[in-house]
Amino acid sequence: MATVDLGVGRVTPSRRSRSSGRRGGRRRVPRVAPYLFVLPNMLAVGLFAIWPAVNGFRESFFHVIEGQPSRFAGLANYRQLVTDAQFWAAVRSTLEFVVGFVALTVVLATAAALLLQSQRRAKGLFRAALYVPVLISPVVVGILWNWILNPTSGVLDALLHRVGLGQPSWLVEPHLAMGSAIFVELWATLGFYTLIVLGGLQSIDPSLYEAARVDGASSWDEIWRITLPSLRPTLLVVVILSTITGFQAFEFIYTLTGGGPLGATTLIVQYIYDHAFVPPINFGLATAASVLLFLVLFAITLVNLAIGRRKGAA
Repeated sequence: MATVDLGVGRVTPSRRSRSSGRRGGRRRVPRVAPYLFVLPNMLAVGLFAIWPAVNGFRESFFHVIEGQPSRFAGLANYRQLVTDAQFWAAVRSTLEFVVGFVALTVVLATAAALLLQSQRRAKGLFRAALYVPVLISPVVVGILWNWILNPTSGVLDALLHRVGLGQPSWLVEPHLAMGSAIFVELWATLGFYTLIVLGGLQSIDPSLYEAARVDGASSWDEIWRITLPSLRPTLLVVVILSTITGFQAFEFIYTLTGGGPLGATTLIVQYIYDHAFVPPINFGLATAASVLLFLVLFAITLVNLAIGRRKGAA
C-alpha cells in the first residue's frame, strides 16, 4: 500500500481518511428518529381522540336510533335540534352557568393569587390547601356536595337550622340549584386557575413596583395601574380555559343534581349524554349537538385570542 512521508511519520491514506472522518463530527441521526419516539402517542391520540371525533361528525348526518338500522339523514338532526325545546333550555342553562362561573373564576382567582403573593408565612401550606380540591374526582366532588347540600339530610342545612337560619332548598329551588352548581365548580377548580394567575404575578418585573412606590403610589394604584394591565395575557388564558371547562361541565353536576330540578341544571353535555346513552337512544342527534358544541368552543377561543392579540398590539 502506498505511503506518504510528511516528516512526522508515515500515514496511510486509509488511516488518514478514517481519522478525518472521526474529526469531522458525530454520526448524524436520521431525521425520522424523532417521529418514531412520538409515534406511540400519535397513534393513541389518533385512535382514541381524532378518529372518534371524525366518526362522530359523520354520524351527525345519519339517523342512528336504537333498534333501527342506520340511514343517511342529511341535515335532519341539525334541524331537529333547532326546533327542540329541551335543547334550547340546555343552551340557556349552559350560558347562565358559563357566564357566572367564568366571571367569578377571574375575580376570585385574581384575588386569591394576590393574597398568596402577599403571604409571608406558610405559603406552601395555603397553596396546597387551595389546590387539593383540584385533585379530587369530579364524581366524588358531586357526591360530597350532594351530601352537604341535601335538603333533608344535608350537613349544611342541619347547621343552619340549629342556628335559626332555616333550611334553604339548595338543590330543589331552580335558581339556588344553579348557584350551588356554580359554587361547587368554583370550589373544585379555583386552585388551578389561582396558580395560573400566581405564575403571571411572579413574572411581573419588581422594579415597576419599586418605581411606583418612589412616586408615592398606593397599593390600590399598584394593582390597577401595574398588576392588572400586566396580567392581561394570563387572565386571557384563564378566561379561555374556564370557558371551555364551563361548557364541558357534566360529571359533578350529574352526581350533584342529576340535571334537576325540572331541568334547571341540565347543561348541554348532559343533553348529549341523555340522547346518546339513556333510552330512547338517538345517537345521531347527540353527535349533532356535539358538533355544534365544538364549533361554539372553537369560535369562542378564536375570538378570545383575537381580542388578546389586538390588546397586546395596542
